[in-house]
Order: sequence, then structure tokens, then C-alpha cells
Amino acid sequence: MTSNDKNLDKKKKESILDLSKYMEKAIRIKFQGGREATGILKGYDTLLNIVLDDTTEYLRDPDDPFKITDFSRQLGLVVCRSSTIVSICPVDGMESIANPFIQHE
Repeated sequence: MTSNDKNLDKKKKESILDLSKYMEKAIRIKFQGGREATGILKGYDTLLNIVLDDTTEYLRDPDDPFKITDFSRQLGLVVCRSSTIVSICPVDGMESIANPFIQHE
């Protein structure tokens, strides 16, 4: 084993998330800037760059960029860059709830 091979072994990092249990399952990803998408997880790397298939992007309200509308568009196969991902969650078991922190007048 050369010294170059030893350096390569040291540089390999382990991923902070184990996404293997979500392979071939639907996940939802939120991106910086408010975009959201769902798709079938096809692959990922140690930096958490993610490949989704059958991807659907949920369009935002033009007046309120943090409000998702009922409109969507099909994107197909997508590579999601890890530096833009804010959250990753499985679609199964996810449900919307009312915001308990909104004060009603």
C-alpha cells in the first residue's frame, strides 16, 4: 500500500445520516429559499447529495414565499445538492397540523 492509498483511506468520511433505510421510498426535501420537493430516493453520497426519481416540486405562493400552494410540477430525475438542503423527512407518517404558535385576535 502506497502512502497515497493511506491518505485516501483517512479522507473517507462517514455520513452523519443513514438514509439507506429510505432507499426506494418517498421522501420530502426542503431547500434553502423555501422550495419543497418529494420523490423516490435512488441514491446519496457521504456529503448527502441526493438523487430523487419521480420528483414533484410544490410551488409556493407568490405573495408569501413560505406558503406552499396546491399547485405542483413534475421534475422527474433530480440531483439535490447537499449545501442547499435544509431538511429531509419520509413522506409516510407525515401529516399537517395547525400552528399552535399563531395568536388569534
